[in-house]
Amino acid sequence: MNHSRVEKSIFWPSLLLIVMVTLLLVIFRETAGPVVSDMMTGITYRLDWAFEFLTIGLFIVLLWLMVGRYGRVKLGDQHDVPEFSRFSWGGMLFTASMGTSIMFWSIVEPIYYYTWPPFGLEAESSSAAEYAVSYGLFHWGISAWALYALPAVVMAYSFYVKKNASLKISAACRGVLGKHADGFLGKTIDVLVIWSMIGGLGTSLGLGVPMVAAVLGNLVGVEQSLWLNIVIIIIWTFIFSFSAYFGLYKGIRKLSDYNVYMALGLALFVIIVGPTLFLLSYFTNSLGIMLDNFWMMSLYTDPIHQSGFPQAWTVFYWAWFAATAPFIGIFVARISKGRSIRELVFNVLLWGSLGSWLYFGVFGGYAMDLQLTGKLNLAQIQAEQGDTSVIVAVLNSLPMPVLVSVFFLILGFVFLATSLDSASYVIASVATKNLSENGEPARWHRLMWGILLSTLAISLTIAGGLSVVQTSSVLVAVPVLIMYVLMTISLLKWLKQDESIHVYVKNETEGK
Repeated sequence: MNHSRVEKSIFWPSLLLIVMVTLLLVIFRETAGPVVSDMMTGITYRLDWAFEFLTIGLFIVLLWLMVGRYGRVKLGDQHDVPEFSRFSWGGMLFTASMGTSIMFWSIVEPIYYYTWPPFGLEAESSSAAEYAVSYGLFHWGISAWALYALPAVVMAYSFYVKKNASLKISAACRGVLGKHADGFLGKTIDVLVIWSMIGGLGTSLGLGVPMVAAVLGNLVGVEQSLWLNIVIIIIWTFIFSFSAYFGLYKGIRKLSDYNVYMALGLALFVIIVGPTLFLLSYFTNSLGIMLDNFWMMSLYTDPIHQSGFPQAWTVFYWAWFAATAPFIGIFVARISKGRSIRELVFNVLLWGSLGSWLYFGVFGGYAMDLQLTGKLNLAQIQAEQGDTSVIVAVLNSLPMPVLVSVFFLILGFVFLATSLDSASYVIASVATKNLSENGEPARWHRLMWGILLSTLAISLTIAGGLSVVQTSSVLVAVPVLIMYVLMTISLLKWLKQDESIHVYVKNETEGK
């Protein structure tokens, strides 16, 4: 493998920014928390239209890329073939993107929608129950994956077709920025992208660690505590370090393969032992409601009743996904050599959505069945004891609860490790000067970012500032809005410029 030099002008500013901001958030967490929270609320209410138009706009651009004349453009040279099997490729793009978040939200989110439904519906009514899973399918479906797919296409085109020897968002904007992509503006974009990755991972940690701690605490009869959270982060760092040491081909790929098998196994188990017919019927109904209301959900801002529902959920999700999308885009681009634009877009949208829908359909459906049949009042548990208690209650309601909880724990650990693995790989790639097509960032560089992320997680857990970092990462979504526009224009410009090459490659592959 060809390892490349660190780009100091990105490496040091990123490192200093992360350490400084973290220290400031820890020291001034009492005053910083409300300020950051107010800023977040301001963004979701003032820019709700912008995030919603961006997301639906990207979906339309991607559909055009998929079915239009550029769909068959190959991301690589004529002789390049995909490096990974479709299963490993799909597994890596799903596990890097969703991680523990899907395990967490697929169980607790439908209960929120049931008690606080959209469109002015009555709480805990049959109409609210009908929308409970369908809104989850919407938030974690095609629109979310559209936010991930566009940066992936632009990055892959930049790296494998334009031969820009770096996995940086600034390089993907070169079509618009020109020489400024290598100057101060380009460096600022890349440092911002690294910050957004840190915050996005902070969100995964903020959800994943307490969830794993609650399930582990319930299993071994230990109260959930700060030290339990720290022990979990340390175990998780060991798993990650082992995988990161072996790199993309031996480490990350194998870890995500196991991850997919386990995630599918757990979902299949719940379908078989749970209310099978209800789960299948409820999912079908929910999918129909979501597809029927897709455009309304996509552009819902509720300016008349001002319930705050779309701002608290849809706009927050689009901002969070947009903030983490450059990281996912870079990672998916790196593993997509030899694929066509159509194949990349179709697989990201399809497999990403199907994976999310499976978890919401199975775990969200199962949680709603417990609530609606009166077996468990999850809404009350959520209100009085919090989200992690809902997850523990749902796992304990299944047959063989100890075995299921152990399996759920292992899956949670592996999901977290895969997310950290991919994040440290990408951050190291962004902070590397030149990267060849088969090159990887230096091993020490990957490990350093992973260990730094773990150290940050431990210090923020001790200081209680993790939620502030999560929220501050979403603030980065505002400049990311502009980055999306730059990337889209850049890609369209490149595709038009390189038209003669594309025709040549297509003709060659068709044997003309």
